[in-house]
Amino acid sequence: MARSINQVILMGRLTRDPEMRTTSGGKTVVSFSLAVDRGTQDDQADFFDVTAWEKLGELVNQYLSKGRRCLVQGRLRQDSWDDKESGKKRSKVEVVATDVTFLDGPSGDNGGGNSAPSGSSSNKKSNDVVVDDIDDKPIDLSEIPF
Repeated sequence: MARSINQVILMGRLTRDPEMRTTSGGKTVVSFSLAVDRGTQDDQADFFDVTAWEKLGELVNQYLSKGRRCLVQGRLRQDSWDDKESGKKRSKVEVVATDVTFLDGPSGDNGGGNSAPSGSSSNKKSNDVVVDDIDDKPIDLSEIPF
């Protein structure tokens, strides 16, 4: 029998600025909401509450704002509680982010190359090399060291 899987990937725009707070245990938690277009002609969207913890949450709070696009990977979590005013049982499903990729540049443009760093721990630096002088001579295979 297969193991259970709880994984979600969403791409959309923030509907509000992220809200950062600290738990009583000293952990940072950031909450934001994501609107994901359904891709239909009638411009409908689905809305998801997202929570990002600690360093990932701090990066989200620093680089994202209302209207910015991002890709969220995470898991679903369901909370349930009794409403104090009505006494009714209430529940809510939210996404707990494990990775957030920022898709827009700082000004909200779609220039993916100018985007802020991903919330992933595997950030890499780009070492671009510009070659000015390229000739069209054939390559001598005996010069290759391996």
